[in-house]
Amino acid sequence: MKKSVGPTETKYFTFAEAQGFELESGRGLGPITLAYETYGQLNSEKTNAVLVMHAFSGSAHVAGPVTADQDPAWWDFMVGPGKALDTEKYFAICINVIGGCKGSTGPSSVNPKTGKPYGLDFPLVTIGDMVRAQKALIDHLGIKKLHGVIGGSMGGMLALQWIASYPGTVECVIPIAATLKHSPQQIAFNEVGRQAIMADPAWNNGDYYGGTPPEKGLAVARMVGHITYMSNDSMEQKFSRRLKDDNTGFKFSADFEVEGYLQHRGQSFVKRFDANSYLYITKAMDYFDLSDAKWIPPEGLPGTRFLVIAFKSDWLYPSAQSQDMVRQLQMKQIDATYCEIDAAYGHDSFLIESEAAKQSHLIKHFLAKRK
Repeated sequence: MKKSVGPTETKYFTFAEAQGFELESGRGLGPITLAYETYGQLNSEKTNAVLVMHAFSGSAHVAGPVTADQDPAWWDFMVGPGKALDTEKYFAICINVIGGCKGSTGPSSVNPKTGKPYGLDFPLVTIGDMVRAQKALIDHLGIKKLHGVIGGSMGGMLALQWIASYPGTVECVIPIAATLKHSPQQIAFNEVGRQAIMADPAWNNGDYYGGTPPEKGLAVARMVGHITYMSNDSMEQKFSRRLKDDNTGFKFSADFEVEGYLQHRGQSFVKRFDANSYLYITKAMDYFDLSDAKWIPPEGLPGTRFLVIAFKSDWLYPSAQSQDMVRQLQMKQIDATYCEIDAAYGHDSFLIESEAAKQSHLIKHFLAKRK
């Protein structure tokens, strides 16, 4: 059995104290704090760094045991000694995005101008803004070129944005279950979640800190989102139409096992995530657009290789979107490999340990290959 990385420490990097950080919207933000974790050792040449991007509701805690102040590690089966991202070879870094609520500056952070949480005074941020903030930390660590950037879902968008914003700074790019832009359907699902939050009276136009948060609205938003992360086959296998053991007749309660499961997921989510961050991050994902190959420099991307991974059962980010990504890269004569995995768990397959074997094999060998 492969070892865990062992106990880890969340670190913090603060920048843009004086001048501020200009966002794509034109507004400034600062100071900015980024929460991040590192795994393994940076070599003397600083050439073995791999930036791991978390998905929408993730944190910087990718691997290792859980402590009182950390979320469960979301990719422990992927990051560690001897694993796909081998921490005996690579220096893995994960940074919580700005706009989040896992230690980095976001709407729940204190606005230095008012001494109160930002709430809706926090400016809208984009995927591009998130990556530029990450670049400030990578520069601080003295890393000139990343060996790799890797992530699933929103993490894949961040990986792609790194190449769009900083071509030539990454050798290996691995977007998993990702897209170059949201379709109208993907935007629609996010909007339903946002409207559920804003319809909760406790949301109070984003000013709920210090009071009762909009737990009901956020729980419904998560329930809607979670349905899209699964596949019909996995839900049939896990729940089918089974009734709960305590079912006593027809009533408007969680009679079916799938109803109880979704309610549990929603109630668990509100304990670990901020409703305003849900609004800001989903909006950033909706604004993301690298379509029409405009993100690829005219001279191409010499020295950069892509491994694009999709899952057959993913209907939220269908494989056609990944195939379009690869098509654009190959039309520009860029080294791009496409792998579609027959996994049963839908969009969340990249986070499921039982589905990790094929994904891990691909990633491990792709990272190890050097040009």
